[in-house]
Amino acid sequence: MRLGDAPWTRVRDALASGEPCVAILPCGAVEAHGPHLPLTTDVIISEAFSDAAADTLNRDGVVTFVLPALAYAPSEYAAAFEGTIGVGAETAKRMILDIVATLQRQGFTCLAIANSHFDPANVAMLRDAVAEARALGLPIAFPDFTRRALAATLTEEFVSGACHAGQFETSIVLAARPDLVDNALRTALPPNPASLTEAMGRGVTTFHDAGGPDAYFGAPADASSAEGAATIAAMASAIVDAVREALAQAGRSA
Repeated sequence: MRLGDAPWTRVRDALASGEPCVAILPCGAVEAHGPHLPLTTDVIISEAFSDAAADTLNRDGVVTFVLPALAYAPSEYAAAFEGTIGVGAETAKRMILDIVATLQRQGFTCLAIANSHFDPANVAMLRDAVAEARALGLPIAFPDFTRRALAATLTEEFVSGACHAGQFETSIVLAARPDLVDNALRTALPPNPASLTEAMGRGVTTFHDAGGPDAYFGAPADASSAEGAATIAAMASAIVDAVREALAQAGRSA
């Protein structure tokens, strides 16, 4: 269930139940995702697999709330595109650590970070925030999809690195919020095989310089809602596994 949709008394009763109580924080961005996807694409993706993970955990007896998404993040690669609204890494990290402190004070058992915004500055910030949060004592579940083992559980396009607003992300939005996809435009877009990960390795720091003048990489025209649903399930599974591991390490398995 989404915490923002619940009355405070439901949260109070869940925390008082004696059962493990988990919060999932969807992390995204407000940044350009091609001409065919909304600026909040990463928020939509993170919320979609957070909701799916919460459904599984709740069925398994782990009371789980999906927090309102953290929509603002470092977005350096897309900064030149109108509509992109980034914040500094320290600002974003401070927000996460304040959320952790609040959850810990209220008695939550674990926080899961559900991230789909893979700007290098954001990933580095999240890794730092998770390390500092764990030092505070609250178990943190953070499946980092930029790590090779987890990346391999996703699609071929994702692994290639040519995946910003391409087939990978467009498929997920088609599954989660098809009303926000401009299908007439996306089916006419030519594929852009330029790999962001390779460009990052060369020290490139903008979408323009990486070969994405329209803020997309990959093949949006090849996207499908079926692929999106499968990817949501795979990402949700990673969250569920990470939460179960964190609870087990804390001695609080359901």
